Amino acid sequence: MKTRFGMLVLSTVLAGVCTGFVVGCNKSSDTTGAPPPSTTIGTEIDDSVVSTQVKSALLADPDIKGFDFKVTTRKGEVQLSGFVDNQSQLDRALVVTQAVTGVKSIDNKVSLKGAATTIGNKVDDSIVTTQVKAALLADANVKSLDIAVVTREGVVQLSGFVNNQAQIDRAIDVARGIAGVSSVSNEMSIKK
Repeated sequence: MKTRFGMLVLSTVLAGVCTGFVVGCNKSSDTTGAPPPSTTIGTEIDDSVVSTQVKSALLADPDIKGFDFKVTTRKGEVQLSGFVDNQSQLDRALVVTQAVTGVKSIDNKVSLKGAATTIGNKVDDSIVTTQVKAALLADANVKSLDIAVVTREGVVQLSGFVNNQAQIDRAIDVARGIAGVSSVSNEMSIKK
């Protein structure tokens, strides 16, 4: 069991580092003409490592359901998004996240869940999430690799760091256009 967890953590770290390289290579068109804020490859890798460490810490904590969180890091600012069952889980997640080395600040975009989810709703939400992600990837005006998508009872939550307001607006429009989306919750932030 211990070895399996270690392999999970290692594979998560490697995936985070690879994501940092891919994100650094993602060139999306900027509809405002303004250059995006610059980061270095080193910063991208550091942010990927911090994200991976936060995810691992959330997964390792028995009081938190770490799979319900999306973690995005930009220059040490960690954005947590997703859904939790209760306020104590959220409070614990913030404490665990703040304890991770490299976390400078936390942008809390986590929402509390409503009623219990049925298996049918969970499957429907997974399909909606997949369709929203695919539509965002297909849109040239959205830097979709920087946007996390979570769906709960037809409510799509978009989070992450993007270059400008135009990308936020376009991502919201794209998500609203997907069948099964009842509303869109914008938890995206503009890169500093």
